[in-house]
Amino acid sequence: MDLKFNKNEDHNKLLLSELKKRLAQVKLGGGKSRIEKQHSLGKMTARERIDYLLDKGKDNLEIGALVGEDMYPEHGGCPSGGVVVKIGYVSGKQCLVVANDATVKAGAWFPITGKKNLRAQEIAMENNLPIIYLVDSAGVFLPMQDEIFPDKEHFGRIFRNNAQMSSMGIPQIAAVMGSCVAGGAYLPIMSDEALIVDKTGSIFLAGSYLVKAAIGEEIDNETLGGATTHCEISGVTDYKAKDDTDALDTIKSILGKIGGFNEAGFNRTEATKPKKNPKDLYGILPGSRTDQYDMLEIIERIVDNSELEQYKEGYGKTILTGYARIDGWAVGIVANQRKVVKTKKGEMQFGGVIYSDSADKATRFIANCNQKKIPLVFLQDVTGFMVGSKSEHGGIIKDGAKMVNAVANSVVPKFTIIIGNSYGAGNYAMCGKAYDPRFIVSWPSAELAVMSGNSAAKVLLQIEKASLQKKGEVITKELENELFNRIKDRYDNQVSPYYAAARLWTDAIIDPLETRKWISMGIEAANHAPIEKSFNMGVLQV
Repeated sequence: MDLKFNKNEDHNKLLLSELKKRLAQVKLGGGKSRIEKQHSLGKMTARERIDYLLDKGKDNLEIGALVGEDMYPEHGGCPSGGVVVKIGYVSGKQCLVVANDATVKAGAWFPITGKKNLRAQEIAMENNLPIIYLVDSAGVFLPMQDEIFPDKEHFGRIFRNNAQMSSMGIPQIAAVMGSCVAGGAYLPIMSDEALIVDKTGSIFLAGSYLVKAAIGEEIDNETLGGATTHCEISGVTDYKAKDDTDALDTIKSILGKIGGFNEAGFNRTEATKPKKNPKDLYGILPGSRTDQYDMLEIIERIVDNSELEQYKEGYGKTILTGYARIDGWAVGIVANQRKVVKTKKGEMQFGGVIYSDSADKATRFIANCNQKKIPLVFLQDVTGFMVGSKSEHGGIIKDGAKMVNAVANSVVPKFTIIIGNSYGAGNYAMCGKAYDPRFIVSWPSAELAVMSGNSAAKVLLQIEKASLQKKGEVITKELENELFNRIKDRYDNQVSPYYAAARLWTDAIIDPLETRKWISMGIEAANHAPIEKSFNMGVLQV
């Protein structure tokens, strides 16, 4: 191991340590005192409920753990968006669990909470996964109701999705384990089966205070909408549970009797571990986002037996394409090559940049994977498409458009791992969030933006200087440096993978060693949903 490897390893392990520290804080939800209050009411926390429900000893994935980070400071924050979402196994069935975290503003829905719930439902709908709702929520966070209530992708979309999933035959089970009020009351009742916990669960369109204000009736919440009322009088719920564990055990029993599913038929053989040590990833990936490295070294530590069968190996070298297996699943890999490469004509091409030949190669490979029904894995470390007169005259826009077209129209499941840079149109061509990857996750080393902080600061500095000079101000070197650093600091914050994860632009920030697990469980989920469309790129200039 050389000095550079050791420096890279130290840098990336520090990034990983920061990730673990943030995740540990997120797991406290609204804080220890609120967790204690939850326990004093005889209730588990959202995470305790999920841990009890999921099969022990089996892998699971958490979606959006860092959602809401540093958002809504004026309202005290919203850790994890006030809702915990995991994909795991219940009674041997892979499914998705959504649990309101009542330690965060009594489980109230912030705008980002709605976005995260819709993402959970999107995953269930794309993959035909059973979905379990563990409801414990005070409803919409009223101070921000205008950002959560009326628009297309707001609160009401949840119930629309409930109805559509039911028509699609996707099992939905809801357990009311705390408050379930106003419009939120429809979610469990629009599910296939609904449970309610005695004495702690309640469902009503309006609570006792609002009922008295509206119609003058005096009634307590338990009589108004408790478990006995809804299981024995209204018939709204199907099962009455004596406590949280009883409700969760009932869900396990229901899931254990669900029948099988029609598989999509993605190819899988016996899994083998990479021959090359995955822990080397920390030392291979440079600490600086501008440094070069060989992406093939990364791939060989992710894929089974460290084997990649390269497609058009000698052509379009700034994108690597090829067939491999990950945990036994056959995959097609599209990855940005991050080292300077030499073409057959002797020209040098920059690593991480998409040229016309690499875009052409990637387009053909994506089409092949769709024809062969092979899921696609995109490994992003891209600064964008090549610019300049030579590229423009060579038709880079046309070739880039073909690649974007292929990604957009791809019908096989796509999975995106942002390893490093994810800038500009390169993000789109390499299957960014706008192109419907089944999962999109980043490593702690990732950066997402139109361009790097350094490049953006240079552009914005020129605009700022011109504005000041028009006002007659003298631009000294000291002032120029001050302006540059101020602009760069602000932009660098937005480039951070945490900024992206907080807003659900990515599903998670992960330890690089978890990459195989995310892809494998993702393909397993996708295998629940047979492909019903054929691949068609439509009309484009060839």
